[in-house]
Amino acid sequence: MRSRVYMISLLVFLVFTVNFTASTLYAQKSYKESPALTDLVRQGKLPPVENRLPEEPLVIEPIERAGKYGGTLRFFMVGADWPTLTRTIGYEPLVRWDWNTDFARVSPNIAKSWEISKDGREFIFHLRKGMKWSDGQPFTADDIIFWYKDVLLNKDLTPVFPERLTAGNRPVVVEKIDDYTIKFKFSSPYGTFLLQLASVGSEYWLPKHYMKQFHPKYTDPKKLEVLVKREGYDVWYKLFQKKNSYYENPERPTLYAWIIKQISTTAGKKIVAERNPYYWKVDIAGNQLPYIDSVTYEILTDTQVAIIKTLAGEYDIVDRMVITPETYPLFLEGQQKGNYNTRVLKPADMNIAVIQFNLTCKDPVLRKIFNEPKFRIAISHAINRDELVNLLYFSLTKPRQPAPLEESPFYHSKYANAYLEYSPQKANKLLDEIGLKKGSDGWRLRPDGKRLEIVMEIAPDYRPDFIDLCEVLKKYLSEVGIKMEVKVESAPLLRQRILANAHEVTLWGGDGGMEVLLEARYYIPTTPSSSSWAVEWARWRESGGKSGETPPREIRQMISWYNEAIRAQSLEKQKVLMNKIFDLHAKNLYVIGICSVPEIISIVHNRVANVPPWWWDSWTYPNPAPIGLYQVFIRE
Repeated sequence: MRSRVYMISLLVFLVFTVNFTASTLYAQKSYKESPALTDLVRQGKLPPVENRLPEEPLVIEPIERAGKYGGTLRFFMVGADWPTLTRTIGYEPLVRWDWNTDFARVSPNIAKSWEISKDGREFIFHLRKGMKWSDGQPFTADDIIFWYKDVLLNKDLTPVFPERLTAGNRPVVVEKIDDYTIKFKFSSPYGTFLLQLASVGSEYWLPKHYMKQFHPKYTDPKKLEVLVKREGYDVWYKLFQKKNSYYENPERPTLYAWIIKQISTTAGKKIVAERNPYYWKVDIAGNQLPYIDSVTYEILTDTQVAIIKTLAGEYDIVDRMVITPETYPLFLEGQQKGNYNTRVLKPADMNIAVIQFNLTCKDPVLRKIFNEPKFRIAISHAINRDELVNLLYFSLTKPRQPAPLEESPFYHSKYANAYLEYSPQKANKLLDEIGLKKGSDGWRLRPDGKRLEIVMEIAPDYRPDFIDLCEVLKKYLSEVGIKMEVKVESAPLLRQRILANAHEVTLWGGDGGMEVLLEARYYIPTTPSSSSWAVEWARWRESGGKSGETPPREIRQMISWYNEAIRAQSLEKQKVLMNKIFDLHAKNLYVIGICSVPEIISIVHNRVANVPPWWWDSWTYPNPAPIGLYQVFIRE
């Protein structure tokens, strides 16, 4: 594993069990840099490279070989799709995923090492002494404390405390030990905290020296009020949030390999990011990273334009939006003409789509029907998955339920294969057994005598295949006497309806195939917006029982097992607890899967080197960023 930074020691203290990981030993006494930066050093515009790097930079072993400096890496963005920036240059957490992670382990990044207390409640992180922001100012524990005290604990900036920073329903406490040592303290064990830290959205620091000018604690209120009005805002925290956005405010210092210098969301224009001269990673030969001078993002109007330009070889790495089962053959055929090759893009999702009957549905008759396991099992038997896979997904996938993937340490074979058999006979028998008899017209009747009709709500914004999928499902259900209507709406509207518990059935992609403990929306009711199969139970869980509806005993037990699993400090203990949850899913089929997500391809231009043979497709692992674009280079 060529770019993985390995765990090299385990230390034991009186209070702390040390989970200490270190990168390649720091044998370099001197470092090399891009010729463009050498020129700036000679002109006196930059300090020497040794003075710009931390005492212990993160040493990266390139995937293929040490690269050469220069060139531009080319991407596209469709409209103002800011997550594209996160997925490329905007991933630098405290600890990180390796490109080939199993989502159960993390590696050093901004933190060079860490220690975990024996009870799993305290995490001490050691930062890199001498590390600097992109403007040359020191990055220290004070930047984390500023985020904690003045942003996280500020109700204007953080009105809702994030769940991922709580344990035992109590918020984290962050303490500074010294300038380069920080402690996160929880009220109960938090075994998955490191995994959370490696996930997207876990950058728990801000450049205090820059951002404090927009905070009333550090700036004269009258001066700040003038600044707020001059910038066109009515309250200070809106200005603060705008100034804190690295992709909307080029003046904000960052820790990324490239600094955004030019912003535009106008079609035909480009976003341009240039190398950070203070970037804190080097290769094994002592070359300061990144190799590539700049990164550009061409702003496009739609994905059709992106497909045409990708086929023409105008972008360097493409693994989102344009490559689908439908376009797969097109991109394979176009390799020579487009001067690109392909890599395997492995889905971290465990299912192409998950059917979610709302078990807390407002209609009491439908609720009773949906909560009958035999009903859900009957629906599963009514689906001809082999035919469906052939019709819609070109036989590139296979039938399965929404269980963790085979590559996951949490794989559960019994759940993955539960009730997959296509058998209208079994489906009809189960529906008859629960009293859903057919009327004279062949449609099944509810217990109140009305025709059993259900409405499937979908938002095909990013998944246009859902429309065809629902038409096929509609046909299968009609064959066992259930009338299904399909309601197509925008994702924001569907989310509003889910939050209001106004829906009956929904369809959504199957997250959580690899990120099992981090993305558990289908395994337990997590939040009302994400677990549409149990909205009010999720609301109960999220509020600590203050709102929503108390779930049945079995669901409460699953929630308890999950809460214990995310606190457990060993993978084995986590597996035991999650297996109990999956045993219940295998028996009761709370949500229904269709098939696995097909492996597709990523496009990599032939001029680009140091790209691995495959990587994951997941938001938690914001692909392709974890492959390390800082060690990618442009060939001669």
